[in-house]
Amino acid sequence: MLWWGRFDPAYSRNGVVRKHLTALGWTLRDFHPAVCAWGDAEAALRRIPAPDCVWVPCFRQRDLAAARRWCDRRGVPLVFDPLISAYDKQVWERFKYKDGSPAARKLLLWERGLFARADLVIADTVCHAAFFTEVLGVREEKIRVVCVGADETLFRPAPERASGSPLDVLFYGSFIPLHGAQTIIEAARLDPGLPVRWSLLGDGPARPACQKAAEGLTNVFFEDRIPYAQLPARIHRADILLGVFGTTRKAGRVIPNKVFQALASGRPVITRTSEAYPAAVRESEALSFVAPGDPQALADAVAAWAAQREHLHVRGQAAYKVYQSAFSADVVARQLRNVFASLSL
Repeated sequence: MLWWGRFDPAYSRNGVVRKHLTALGWTLRDFHPAVCAWGDAEAALRRIPAPDCVWVPCFRQRDLAAARRWCDRRGVPLVFDPLISAYDKQVWERFKYKDGSPAARKLLLWERGLFARADLVIADTVCHAAFFTEVLGVREEKIRVVCVGADETLFRPAPERASGSPLDVLFYGSFIPLHGAQTIIEAARLDPGLPVRWSLLGDGPARPACQKAAEGLTNVFFEDRIPYAQLPARIHRADILLGVFGTTRKAGRVIPNKVFQALASGRPVITRTSEAYPAAVRESEALSFVAPGDPQALADAVAAWAAQREHLHVRGQAAYKVYQSAFSADVVARQLRNVFASLSL
């Protein structure tokens, strides 16, 4: 399999999928074209051998057209795993272009044309699969869902923390609009005085505003970004993990990396409501779902769990159990086998 594009192999989605593909018997080769638009010409000049399949990984819309031309000349199927939509990101999340404006329509037509050229399109959730069909025009029979999962060599269960210290409620991430980190700050302001430490780890666009909003709050603590390999240990020092609370459309379609990683680590999660989660996950006591952008709902959920601290270890056990049933390596491997069965590979 040829992985085509200027992608980051260490990014969580890529890393997890590549490990599974290797375990399934695929030999992976990487091709990072110097210029995305001319990738097919570079591949021809370098005489790259034709693989059984080309995989264009997440965020690499700009590599798709050249990869398609090269695949067409060699009769090779092309799989696209976008993870996000450029149109969704620029119009409905970052609000760079007004919905319905000429720039937005141009971006939509460009992306619809790209998605149509893949033999199969991978979606990370059923909600994104529906978005790809309803907005980007991808036929349902060309879409397969492969959940993100977690790197299980890193994210594994550990014993719950000792009960003597304040409850550690941890958010980590890149402080983008989807995360709704400001909602966490306002929830901490509504904290009814329970022994809770609200910890926010990472850096990104919204962090300065969050720090300013948290001035004077003695229960909020900011932590600098840490190496990825140290993240499991930090999760294990927490009692409750926070997911995302943003109000954007995309926030309602995703299951973020942090949720998979927390559940795989045996830690319960509070996050915003979303139909992206399977029904069995939504019903598990390992998760509490609150309305997006609602600080009071988040504060109430944390307070309810804090008042039953002795039950958190049961929630942690349920977290790992629901991860195993819905998102584990076996689940992702089965979903990937379905992808290649569709291509007769």
